[in-house]
Amino acid sequence: MTSILLTNAGTIISGKLERPTVDGNSILIKDGIIEKIGWDIVSQADGIIDVNGMTVIPSFFDSHIHPVFGDFTPRQNTIGFIESYVHGGVTSFISAGEVHLPGRPRGDKEASKALAILAHKSFKNVRPLGAKVHAGALLLEKNMEEKDFEEVVKAGVWLVGEVGLGSVQDPDEAAQMVRMAQRHGMKVVIHTGGASIPGSTINNADVVIKVKPDVVSHINGGPTSPSIDDIKRIIESVNSAIEVVQCGNFKSMLETVKILKDRNELHRLIIGTDSPSGTGVIPLGVIRTISFLASYTDISPDRLVCAATGNTGRIFGLREGVLEEGRPADLVVMDAPYGSVAKTALEALTIGDIPGVAMVMIDGVPRVGRSRMTPPPVRQVTVKGAVKLPEGGH
Repeated sequence: MTSILLTNAGTIISGKLERPTVDGNSILIKDGIIEKIGWDIVSQADGIIDVNGMTVIPSFFDSHIHPVFGDFTPRQNTIGFIESYVHGGVTSFISAGEVHLPGRPRGDKEASKALAILAHKSFKNVRPLGAKVHAGALLLEKNMEEKDFEEVVKAGVWLVGEVGLGSVQDPDEAAQMVRMAQRHGMKVVIHTGGASIPGSTINNADVVIKVKPDVVSHINGGPTSPSIDDIKRIIESVNSAIEVVQCGNFKSMLETVKILKDRNELHRLIIGTDSPSGTGVIPLGVIRTISFLASYTDISPDRLVCAATGNTGRIFGLREGVLEEGRPADLVVMDAPYGSVAKTALEALTIGDIPGVAMVMIDGVPRVGRSRMTPPPVRQVTVKGAVKLPEGGH
């Protein structure tokens, strides 16, 4: 059994919206799982990580990416983009569909099933820098029947990619297939707003309300936003999770979050990037969204961190995203960036700065030391015993 004691945290964020801050300054980890959180834990751990008063948070989810195979995106011809996102504090990724596969057959349900199964199984065997990529999101194609959903679920597929990106674009037909998928325990997301790529469709409030997905993807547009009236109707008419993304309309993002806050429904909010896309590869997309919202709304940054961590994990039925006993030790240590007027990572987010990432841990293993993507943190992590911190990227 390998044990690690993380000590001297200034603040620990839980990932739970109802109680964002953890009562404690230490985390004991055994075999990649959090065993205990408390004050000044004493343990004969194999390794000790002193975080020097910095902020510890659950590592981020990106609730909306479009992977293909391996750590490469043909949309932007970029190698290593997933590893770069890990440097941005993102360690779990949810596919909204492998739509960028070169030559992807359209209107072919057998090809759609094969692609989802292959992507799902492929990312079970490859974890760039330890990242957990939940790939294999079935795209709805014409003539899919109950047995088609049974087939992919049996192969391990549990996601349905953005409704509207396949050949099924009629809302009545889509709703029928979505009910089939949900009966088999699949999580369904829907493209919202204007068309994003050739072959995609426009999904307004009427379509979303009829389809009733589990997640309303990029309600602020991907990248073209629906109207604010449509956004209000969607939030009021369905119980789905509401996703905002970096590659969308920022004005609509602000309006969406304000509506959810006024309705006391921030538990529905999740955060993604909708990348790689025409907007590009965005390693800091999730943390930039949190910084933007924290500095332009009156919502505290710790609650926004919970939206990008615990909310997403709960909505997709995953164990990551919360720091508590029995959960995977997936976490980020961050601080105010060097040169900021802020004194802590949370203060930096409140004024619109990007915190400096000092460490990213996945399943109890430090995968990133000082991030090559963020500004350098003011303070540094120190380690001793049987634990090593990867060399800094700056």
